[in-house]
Amino acid sequence: MRCVIARFPFELTKSGVLESMKGIKPEQVMGESVIIGRRHYPIKQVGQVITRQDRRDFSAHEVLRAMTKLGFTCRPFPKAGPVGILGSLQQASAMLGTPMSA
Repeated sequence: MRCVIARFPFELTKSGVLESMKGIKPEQVMGESVIIGRRHYPIKQVGQVITRQDRRDFSAHEVLRAMTKLGFTCRPFPKAGPVGILGSLQQASAMLGTPMSA
């Protein structure tokens, strides 16, 4: 499959990506990731290995799009919601306190 990453055209195949990533130890996943074989790789690490370019030269989205088209399972960056923030009803209830037993 022909794809463009960092303004350069690449001919990528699923078997070629598998071969390129063979023996590469996955880094800790902190954002978008792709599953290659049974391992989860950060998308930027995969992009660096298959393009031999610096990670700053391409976006994660470019590599995600290419890996998805090749049939790999990609995981987007998890959207974290606010933790520990109460809604208005919960906040009012907390301010009133717990009911006393009679």
